[in-house]
Amino acid sequence: MPKLTVFAAGSPTPAFDRPRPDRLVRGNPLRTTHEHFVAPQGDLCAGVWACEPGAWNIDFAPGKDEFFCVIEGRLRITGSDGAAAEFGPGQAGVIPAGFRGLFEVLEPVRKHYVVLERPC
Repeated sequence: MPKLTVFAAGSPTPAFDRPRPDRLVRGNPLRTTHEHFVAPQGDLCAGVWACEPGAWNIDFAPGKDEFFCVIEGRLRITGSDGAAAEFGPGQAGVIPAGFRGLFEVLEPVRKHYVVLERPC
């Protein structure tokens, strides 16, 4: 029987990475991902993501959507059309499939995330 995932019950081993050099705009921020849940089909995952200040270009795949809610810190996402939104503690958003733009971490940030990836 599947078990409930309780984020506060423990922290999985973190994965660390940095933005790809060809997408980097400012800084070279360390990103830390604690993946708490992965669906058996592999198409859905959820966890906590943290990042140092910096900026990089993002290009979401056609079948990839991400819901997020900022826990602490501040970030800004600007679409290729120039529309920008800032998010701070308690604020949430969705990065839709096919989205292209700039992801900026303005203050060290931590966020909850849920990513759904569907084949296209």
